[in-house]
Parts: sequence; structure tokens; C-alpha cells
Amino acid sequence: MEKGTWVHLQSPTKEELSGMNARFGLNSTYLTAALDVEESARIEQDDGQTLIIVDTPFVEADGSSYVYSTVPVGIVLVEDVIITVTTQETSVMTDFMEERLRGFSTEKRQRFILQLLYRNASLFLSYLKQVDKASVHVQKQLEKSLRNRELLQMMKLEKSLVFFSTSLKGNELVLEKMMRMPLLTSVPDASDLLEDVIIENKQAMEMCTIYRDILSGTMDAFASVISNNLNIVMKVLTSLTVVMSIPTIFSSLWGMNVAVPFSESPYAFHIVVGLSIVVAAIAFYYLWRKKMF
Repeated sequence: MEKGTWVHLQSPTKEELSGMNARFGLNSTYLTAALDVEESARIEQDDGQTLIIVDTPFVEADGSSYVYSTVPVGIVLVEDVIITVTTQETSVMTDFMEERLRGFSTEKRQRFILQLLYRNASLFLSYLKQVDKASVHVQKQLEKSLRNRELLQMMKLEKSLVFFSTSLKGNELVLEKMMRMPLLTSVPDASDLLEDVIIENKQAMEMCTIYRDILSGTMDAFASVISNNLNIVMKVLTSLTVVMSIPTIFSSLWGMNVAVPFSESPYAFHIVVGLSIVVAAIAFYYLWRKKMF
């Protein structure tokens, strides 16, 4: 491999990992660490080898909606080669591999890593805006339907923001530690670029916190609205039941096989019906005045 080569491993097999470890004499835990989806962001150095693990955002389809989450990305610096490893395809790697970004060179390892981290922080901002737009769309649907499906979608978005917040905090610790590493700050303009990465990451953290608070408050508000609407429906149904039970009481009383008032009158049926309607109307008026309808 030539100087400045970038090797990217995506869901590598055991044979590929063993080959890379043997070829460069890598610490056996470096490459496998990034393949653990629960691995936290960190930096390790050992015998001239450096491991950097950061979380990167990704999105995947989930029926008619999308789910946002994060996945670890491992960056290993060994000899004059850069090795990256992920469990699945990510936008941050695709952008560099397909040369969508200009002004980067894998021969300038330190600068390339900082550019990669800057793009990673920018992706968090981009995905956060998508999450915000998705939450606004769900809120508009929720205002019309007030169904559980929209609430479940908002819960998924809130879960995504939790993942983003946790990952951004871990990335921040890595970036702060990198400020004290001569390996990444000894090249010209590296310190300025690293500061830009830190600023971008902090901006993403602030946006994530704001969106998360807004979404949490909105979910609580809509949950209260749904509960209140249910109470209103139950109140109306209860009032209607009370009004409708009055004719039933009259018909039950005059349906008994005993002597009852008006039993000998040819207009008994009309009198009983009229009385039940009058009493039901009085009950309806009373409940209406009490705003039970």
C-alpha cells in the first residue's frame, strides 16, 4: 500500500480483520471495537497506533416513516495508512469515497481526519433539521386526527434525539482530548480546523437539546389534549345516557302489571309519552346549562 492510502472496511469478515491485523501488526481490539454498536466514543494510543472512535448519524426507512440513529465509526492511524471501519454504509464515508467533498487528500492524514470529523458534525446538524421537519409534519397530522399512530411516530423521533444527544456528548469528549494530541495539532491550520469541528459539534448539541425539549413538551401537550377530548366525549355520552334513561324509566313504570295512573284512560299512552318527553327535555336543559353538552 502506498503512503497516504485510505482503507475502508464496511462490515468486514473475520478473515479480513485477521488479514489487516497481520498486515499492520494492529492491536486486535482496534478494528473489532468499532463493530460493536454499543461502543462509546473514545481515543486510544499504543505503539505508534492511534484509534479514534466517534458516532455518526444514519437514517433508515421504517414503513412510511424514517428512523434516525447512530453507529460507531473507527479510525485507525498506523504507519502512513488510514483505516476506517463501520458496521454499515454511512453518509459521512460515502461523501468522501464518491468525492462529493472537495479539497481533501488522504496523504494529509491529520487534515483528512479533521475534515471527516467536521463532515460528521455537519451531518448531525443536517439530520437534526430533518427530524425537526418530520416532527412538524407529524404535529400537523396529530392536530387533525389525534390518533395513537402519530404519537408513536413522535416517540420514535424523540428516541432519535436521545441517540443523537448521547452520541454528540461522546464525540465532544473525543474532540476535547484531540486538542491535547500533538499528532493532530502539529500540522499547519489543524488547530483552527479542530476548533471549527468543536464549534460545529457544540452547535449540533444545542440544536438537539432545543428540538428534544420542544418535542417532549409538544408530546405532553398533545397527550393532555387527547385525554381532555376523551373526557369531553365521555361527559357527553354520560349526559345523553341520563337523558335517554328517563323515557325508559317511564315506560318501565307504566309497563308493570299493576294498577297505574291513567290505566283506564284512552289517552294513557300519549300522556305517558308526553310526560317522559317533558321530563327528558327539562333534564336536557339542566345539563345543557351545566355545560354537559
